[in-house]
Amino acid sequence: MASSSKANLTEEEDDEEEEFEHFDDFTLASSWERFISEIEATCRQWLADGPKNLLEKGAVHLDSSNNIYKVKSALKNASKIYSMEYYFEINNNGKIADWNCTLHDLQICFGVKEFLVISPQSGSGVVLDAPEASKLLSSVAIALSNCSSLWPAFVPVHDPSRKAFIGIQNMGTVFTRRFEADRIGSQVPIKFMHLEGLYELFVSKFAYSTLDHSMHIFKVHLIMKLTYRTLPNDDNDNDIPEADAENAESEALAGSDNRNRKHWDDDCPWSEWYSAEDPVKGFDLVTTWSEKVVESSLEMAEMENASPHEAEKWILTPNLSPNLDSSKGDRIGFASQMQLLVNALAMSFEAQFMEDFVSAVENPGSDNLKSSMVIPPPTVLDCVLKDLFHEGLQFPDFAKGKHNSSQAIKGAPVDSLFSQFCLHSLWFGNCNIRAIAVLWIEFVREIRWCWEESQPLPKMPANGSIDLATCLINQKLQMLAICIEKKRELNEEFQDCIGSNDAEFAHMEEDIQVGESTSFHAQSQGFDGKHDSPLTPEGFNESKTVLSKFSTNSQDAHSADKSPSDSIRRGSAGPVGSMKLLKSCQSLHAPFTQNAPLMTEDMHEERLRAVEAFGDSFNFSAQLERETLSSDMAAFKAANPDAVFEDFIRWHSPGDWENDGSEANCLSKSLAEGIKDDWPPRGRLSQRMSGDGNLWRKIWNDAPILPAYDQKPLLDPNREGEKILHYLETVRPHQLLEQMVCTAFRASADTLNQTNFGSLKLMTTKMDQLYLTMASTLRPLQVKPLSENSETIEDLRRLCVVLEHVEKLLTLAASLHRKFLQAPSIYEAIFSDYYNFYLQTTGMGSADVDVQKDFDMKLQLRLKERQVVSNMFTPPVANQSWRKVLSMGNVLNGHEPILREIIFSKRDSTSGSHYAVSSPRGYQQEIETYRMYICGTSNDLRVALSVTSYD
Repeated sequence: MASSSKANLTEEEDDEEEEFEHFDDFTLASSWERFISEIEATCRQWLADGPKNLLEKGAVHLDSSNNIYKVKSALKNASKIYSMEYYFEINNNGKIADWNCTLHDLQICFGVKEFLVISPQSGSGVVLDAPEASKLLSSVAIALSNCSSLWPAFVPVHDPSRKAFIGIQNMGTVFTRRFEADRIGSQVPIKFMHLEGLYELFVSKFAYSTLDHSMHIFKVHLIMKLTYRTLPNDDNDNDIPEADAENAESEALAGSDNRNRKHWDDDCPWSEWYSAEDPVKGFDLVTTWSEKVVESSLEMAEMENASPHEAEKWILTPNLSPNLDSSKGDRIGFASQMQLLVNALAMSFEAQFMEDFVSAVENPGSDNLKSSMVIPPPTVLDCVLKDLFHEGLQFPDFAKGKHNSSQAIKGAPVDSLFSQFCLHSLWFGNCNIRAIAVLWIEFVREIRWCWEESQPLPKMPANGSIDLATCLINQKLQMLAICIEKKRELNEEFQDCIGSNDAEFAHMEEDIQVGESTSFHAQSQGFDGKHDSPLTPEGFNESKTVLSKFSTNSQDAHSADKSPSDSIRRGSAGPVGSMKLLKSCQSLHAPFTQNAPLMTEDMHEERLRAVEAFGDSFNFSAQLERETLSSDMAAFKAANPDAVFEDFIRWHSPGDWENDGSEANCLSKSLAEGIKDDWPPRGRLSQRMSGDGNLWRKIWNDAPILPAYDQKPLLDPNREGEKILHYLETVRPHQLLEQMVCTAFRASADTLNQTNFGSLKLMTTKMDQLYLTMASTLRPLQVKPLSENSETIEDLRRLCVVLEHVEKLLTLAASLHRKFLQAPSIYEAIFSDYYNFYLQTTGMGSADVDVQKDFDMKLQLRLKERQVVSNMFTPPVANQSWRKVLSMGNVLNGHEPILREIIFSKRDSTSGSHYAVSSPRGYQQEIETYRMYICGTSNDLRVALSVTSYD
C-alpha cells in the first residue's frame, strides 16, 4: 500500500514526505536510548545474516572449540566504549549436559548454546560498578526484546579472577531466566568441600525454609564429572635430579658416568647418546556419572564414598609435551645434530686438509672458525677415544638393528668403528668443523698406533670379505684389520709357524692318500666369477672346485687310481669327482690355493680404468691377475705333478674347454667299465686360450711347482696397511664429511630402528619411508663428489627435518608402548590419533581437513581397560604425601580429583504449579526451574546459578 500511494504523489508531496522522513525523533534523544538502538541494529544485522553469512564475513573460530565462532562489534555509550560479542555454533544439535569438552565456558556454566557477551573495552574487561552492570544488562535485554531474539546476554562483573557474570534471557513466553556466577579462590568453607554441603547449597536456592534441609526430601537431578591426573614424571623420580642440558654431552662421552640416574628412556637404544624428554607428561582421567535423582544429603554423603570404578564412563586424555610440536621448543636428538653435521659438510670445502681447520698458522683467515667453533677440552677427547678404542674390542653384531633398506645407504654398520666415530662426532663440540677435525686427527693417530703395535682394530672384523656396499673408509678399516691380523701372524716365530703348517698339511695329505678323508670340497668357479674373499685361518682356500654334479664318492675314485706319482702330491685338497688328467689318466686333484688379494672399491675402480684404457683385452685382464694366476697354477702343478696346461683350464675355467661330449658320457659310466676304454677324452681349448702368445700359457710355463703353503703370500699386509693409513691421513675434508653424513644418517636410523614400539603399523611404515627417503637423498653423495654450492646440501637439510619428524613420533610410540603393555589398544588409538594430528600440523596431511591447533584427544575406555589405567595412578610415596590433602572423597588409589564438576537441576511441571498461571497451552510441560553448575577443588570453588522465573 505504501508503494502504490507513493507512486501517485506529486513533486510537492514528494518534497514534503522527504522532509517528513528526516525529522528529528526526540524520543531517542538520550544517550542510553541511542545506545539501546545501536545494540538493536547490530543484533538485527547478525540475526539477518545467520551463521553461514557471518562465517563469510570473517567470524573468528575459537581455539578452544572445534565448532564455536564469534563476531564482534564496538558500541559507544557516552564516553565509554563497549565490546559486544556474539558466540554461535555451526552444528548446535549437541546436549550441554554431555560434558562436551569443546563447549565454551559460559555454555557449560549456564547450559546455553548461542549467547551475547557485552563488556567494556578496558584493561580488566569487566564492569566494576554494580549499577552500571545492571543498566548495561537492561540495555541489552531491551534491544533483544525489540528484535524478538531469545539470545541470553551476559555481563562480566567484579574482579576478572573471580570469573563472575550476571545475565538474562527472554524465554519467548512469560518466563525469564536470570544468571549469576561467582568464584571463591581461597579458603573454601569446609562444608562446600563435600557433596553433602554442595547439595544443601543448591537446595537453599529454592527451599524457602529455615529448617534443616537434611531432614526434607527434595528431588534433585544430578550429573557429576571427576578429573584425576597422574603424577608428573619429575614427581615419580622426585629424589633423582634431572640431567642438565649442558652436561648431556659430557655424560655420553664419559661412558655414562651418571648411570646411577634413572631416566624413562635408559633402556632405549638412543640413550647411549642423549636422554630424550618423555613426550607423555601424564594422563588425565575423567570419570562421569550419568544423571540420577538424589532426594537427601545422606545420599550425597554415600556418593562421595563411591569408587571411581562405579562411574558410567572413563575417558582418558594424554598430556603431551609441547616440544612434540615442531614449532615449539628446542629438542636435542639425532636430527638436531645432523643439521650441524650438514653445516660442517658445507664448510668442509674451505680447506684442503683436516689439519687446516685446526692450525691457525696455516689457515690465518679462520678467525670466524676460531671464535665461534669451540673445541672440547682434552678430557672429553680422551673419553671419546677410550670409548672407541679401549672398550668393546669384541666383534660387534652388524645385523643388530639393521633395516631391510639399510644396505641401500652407503655408510657403515651401526656398531662398526667408523660408524661409532660418526655418532660421537655428532656430540663432540656440538659437531662443528674444527671439533670434527681435531677428533679425526686423533682418531687416525689411534689407528696408526694399532697398526704399529699390531693391536687388533676394535669394532672391526679381522676376517670376512670386504663389504663394497659400505663407504670407502669402512672398507679401508676392514682391510686394515685383516692386514693387522696377518702382520701379527708374520711377527710370530716364523720357523715354528712354518713347521706347524708343514706338519698340518703333511697330515692332511696322508689322510687323503689313504682314503680316510672325504671332506675336501670346494666350489667350481671360473676366473671371471671370482669375488673378494678372505684368507682362511690357515691362509688358503681348500680348492677352486667342489666335487660338482659329475662327482662320485671321492674315496672310491681315489682308491681306484693309485699311482707312484700320488706319493709326491703336495697341497692336494682331494680329487675332483671322476676327472682325470689328460696325459696320465690319474685323478685330477684340486689344490689348496691362496685367497685372491682383497681389494677395496677404489682399487676395483683403478683396475677398471686400467682395463678401459688398454681396451677390453683378455690378456690385459690376465696381466692384472698375474700373481693370483701364477699362485693357482703353481699349486695346481704341486697337487697334480703330471698335469698339463689343458688340465688346469678344465679345472680352473671350464668354459674355456670345449669337448664333444665323450667325457660326459664317460663320466656317466661306472669307473670299472668305461673310463680307460674311452680315454683320453676328445676336446680342445677355446679360441682365446689356444691363440698364439696366450698370456695364460706363458704364465703356466713360468709357474713353479709349489704348494700354496710354500708360496709368497699374495697379500702384502705391510704395503697395504701403509697405503690405507696414507689415505686416512690425507683424505680431503669434503670427502670425509660426505662419508660421515651418509654413515651418520644410516647409524642414526639404525639406532632408532632398534626401538621397541609394539605393533604400530603406522610407525613401521614411517620408518620404511624414512629409509627410502634417506637412500634417494644420499645417492648423489655416492655417485660423484659434491661441489661447494651443490643443491644437495639443501636436500640434506630437508632430510634432517624428515628425520626429526620420525624421531619425535618414534619417541612417542616408545613411551606409549611401555606405559600400556597390558592394553595395546590404548596406545595404538592414542598414537594413531596423534599421528594424524601431527601430519596436519606439519603440513603433510590432507589439505581438505581443517588443521587442529592443539592435540586434545578424549579416549573412552572399555571396562577391561580400566584396571590398566587405574594402575598408572600409583599411591603417593612418603615424600609426596604432604601434597595430597584428602578432603573431597571419591579417591582413586590415594589420588583425589584435581577437578570436580557437578550440575544440579530442579524441574517443575508447568501444570499444577505457580508456573502454570497464565501459561500457554504449549508450555504445559516440565521445565528446568533451577540449575547450578559447581566446579572446583578443596581450594577453589566456582558456582554458576540460573533461575527460571514467571514474569
